[in-house]
Amino acid sequence: MTTVLIKGARPYGEGDPVDVLVEDGVITDIGSLDAPEDAEVIEAGGQVLLPGFVDLHTHLREPGREDTETIATGSAAAALGGYTAVFAMANTDPVADNAVIVDHVWRRGQEAGLVDVHPVGAVTVGLKGEKLAELGTMAKSEARVKVFSDDGLCVADPLLMRRALEYSTALGVVIAQHAEEPRLTVGAQAHEGEQAARLGYTGWPASAEESIVARDCLLAEHANARLHVCHVSTSGTADILKWAKDRGTKVSAEVTPHHLLLTDERLATYDPVNKVNPPLRTESDAEKLRAALAEGVIDCVATDHAPHAVQDKDCEWSHARPGMLGLQTALSIVVETMVRTGLLDWRGVARVMSERPAEIGNLTDHGRPIEVGEPANLTLVDPDTEWTVRGAEFASIAANTPYEGMRLPGVVTATLLRGRITAREGKIAQ
Repeated sequence: MTTVLIKGARPYGEGDPVDVLVEDGVITDIGSLDAPEDAEVIEAGGQVLLPGFVDLHTHLREPGREDTETIATGSAAAALGGYTAVFAMANTDPVADNAVIVDHVWRRGQEAGLVDVHPVGAVTVGLKGEKLAELGTMAKSEARVKVFSDDGLCVADPLLMRRALEYSTALGVVIAQHAEEPRLTVGAQAHEGEQAARLGYTGWPASAEESIVARDCLLAEHANARLHVCHVSTSGTADILKWAKDRGTKVSAEVTPHHLLLTDERLATYDPVNKVNPPLRTESDAEKLRAALAEGVIDCVATDHAPHAVQDKDCEWSHARPGMLGLQTALSIVVETMVRTGLLDWRGVARVMSERPAEIGNLTDHGRPIEVGEPANLTLVDPDTEWTVRGAEFASIAANTPYEGMRLPGVVTATLLRGRITAREGKIAQ
């Protein structure tokens, strides 16, 4: 175990700079401190210190598509983005629908050692939506699976979804739903609206998402189960979430950085880098999502980090795979859309990127306060510096970022996992 002294940091961006001493993975002192003889010193210079970020929605592609991402490269991207824990989605090849696969993902994450990689188990066998997977076995496995999702596909059968929610209550786990009524999105290529009509794309109606969210909120309420809604994209979904929460339903929700910033106006370029599932919506949708995140109607930000090979993106729109990189740009998009606009302060950033996702994912050692005695899972942020996005320079194998060439604010300068520096000044710590 190492000793680290962070000199002159501002926890949550508040007050005068203080020194934070980390020993054996725990914060042991905060104040005006002298560096112990064996300490590694980080000169923060007044930068913002936050709890390490937690991503509830990451695609690490291993096993099966190691040509686009591996657990090691995805972990590196996460650490550089300020994350200390990520949840790896189940739509791998083979699917993470049994204890053997989820334990493999868990162990590979431990071997990489840069972030805590928590495998998400599939809700149904093979993501086929026909038969429940071995939820109990995965929950009790070495990986201790805490979240289950068929993300990429919707658990469309209401009886199957009801059974999953009922079983989840006994296991103390969360069912995360990719809300998309498949009969409403056959052949859909873009948000159903003016842009899709003008460009000749088959439309993807907002009601395809909203109808599933409404259904599942009712099912969760009747089962007294915990439901999590993945990648909320429409203003109508935000309204449904508020209605359900006001009723006392145990529902949480996430929004992606790209749905906070980008809109279907970008489709005019016909560039498949902008193709994502659910699709980019309108500016009015994005505005509503930003407000809902600030108000807590939407609980957290999740990246939906989705690496793709060049051949799966550099092709005609209809054949392109949906998805965007997100781990190394998430903080900057949140700063751009939420902090600079005054919708969130740095306490709010900690809430939506660390505290709430950790609570939803049942993590007890992440998203903790920056206080003496707490685990030293920390992220140091330079809030003022801007940087230019270059996908080829990311730690991910893939480079499919919609922000290529953009100037974005906010730079992660250091990430600590249980007191050990995992990333510093844009490089993975050796």
